[in-house]
Amino acid sequence: MATSAINHIIIIGGGSAGWLSAGLIAAQGHLTHNAKVTLIESPEVATLGVGEGTWPTMRKTLKTIGISETQFIRECDASFKQGSRFDGWCDDKSNDDSNDYYYYHPFSLPVAYQSLNIAPYWFAQQQAVSFSHAVASQSYFCDHHKAPKTHLHSDYQAQANYGYHLDAGKFAQLLMRHCVTKLNVNHLLSHVDEVINDEEGYISGVKTRDHGLITGDLFIDCSGHHGRLIDKHYQVPLESQQHILFNNRAVAVQVPYANSKQAILSYIKATAQDSGWIWDIGLQTRRGVGMVYSSEYETNQGAKDKLLSYLKTTQSELDVSQLTIRELSFQPGYRTQFWHKNCIAIGMSAGFIEPLEASALVMVELGLNTLLANFPTHRNAMPQLSKRFDQQCHYRWQRIIEFLKLHYVLSKRSSDYWQAHRDTSTIPQTLLDNLALWQYQSPWLNDFDRAQEVFSAASYQFILYGMKHLPAFPKMNMPASIIEHFTNNQQAAKQGLANLPTNRQLLEHIQKFGLQPI
Repeated sequence: MATSAINHIIIIGGGSAGWLSAGLIAAQGHLTHNAKVTLIESPEVATLGVGEGTWPTMRKTLKTIGISETQFIRECDASFKQGSRFDGWCDDKSNDDSNDYYYYHPFSLPVAYQSLNIAPYWFAQQQAVSFSHAVASQSYFCDHHKAPKTHLHSDYQAQANYGYHLDAGKFAQLLMRHCVTKLNVNHLLSHVDEVINDEEGYISGVKTRDHGLITGDLFIDCSGHHGRLIDKHYQVPLESQQHILFNNRAVAVQVPYANSKQAILSYIKATAQDSGWIWDIGLQTRRGVGMVYSSEYETNQGAKDKLLSYLKTTQSELDVSQLTIRELSFQPGYRTQFWHKNCIAIGMSAGFIEPLEASALVMVELGLNTLLANFPTHRNAMPQLSKRFDQQCHYRWQRIIEFLKLHYVLSKRSSDYWQAHRDTSTIPQTLLDNLALWQYQSPWLNDFDRAQEVFSAASYQFILYGMKHLPAFPKMNMPASIIEHFTNNQQAAKQGLANLPTNRQLLEHIQKFGLQPI
């Protein structure tokens, strides 16, 4: 019936997206009127399982679901992530020994960000200190592989803002166990053979191979790139973004540490290549390394060769012949609709863009939080709510694509791949307009005025000034109050370097003793 209440939510697909959906929905029954949650997972369809980076938002997500940070870190091989480091993105002339070779996009905001835009005052001292080091003490913590907290901090609390690196497979398993045993999520292992519509075109149920017909009121498609409901059933098209972001292939490998004392990176390291870039992240027991690239500019074998060459330079004693390299392909883009009838696409079924800035899991979190904030009590509310949901999702995808494109258009690297990225026909108009404006002023709050922006003005500042894209800006006098802010940042850096343990030291402590509960 058109006025039927939403009593049963069915999630199709497991993995991180499916189980995060189950966890966040089931843990907040007050928002869903305690609707029943069932997750149906096909034993025949493997999850991708390579998304290993989160944003700081994951801390609130895990806390909401009810998983302690100690348990999460112990069971998911997790480590602390404090931002991203970009090596060789500015140009292909600098080398590893140059101060211009890398820059940071830390998770912490610039000093005094809530009260003033400090960026213009840095321009006069740009030769002495990088922007991120001048305004964010976290950059120094990253330099020295420091953790963002000490063992005295409780769960999810810290001195510096942070997210995580994690083993995606272990993460999904932890979420599954927690959702089933603690949150009463009904878990069915079976392949969906058929999707059944009612007379109004809404999904009334799915026929499973092992459990027969499962009826429901709201269906969430977390089936990844298969798009079992949103694509295969409703045929909602994917809007390709390959004309803007060219990467559509990746090769990935898991690498053991050389020894038990090897430093665990406090950031994801992204190293530019002629036809893409290489990611390098540190978990507790291994590294996750891979190259993302465009098939138009690189062959599969060429990408593998570049990846192995990188591994040899970072860990000379590594026997690369013993490594198993995974090959991945994807179509960069997002759905023209994310909520159709009573079906909502979450995760890769909604869309996927290359893993730069680790935006995949945060889009899952944002989508779920938007749904729960606008949860339909009856089917009659869905047309209006779905329109609002789609508008918000489209805005977020567009901003993410513009932000990722920014990393490429500012580069002076000379290969065909990088030159093609600078072709103005491949750059979204909003980004072109902002770049024209930012030649004369610094990004600030009015440039991004939505209540829930994906990237703040601070993020744009870190990329612009890390890439040496400086505005034609008059030198500003440095009043004592501004000097004090820069001085306070340097003092915070010194204090943190003296007091914070390394990533490895804190993670070993958590394995043995745990963290203080909240």
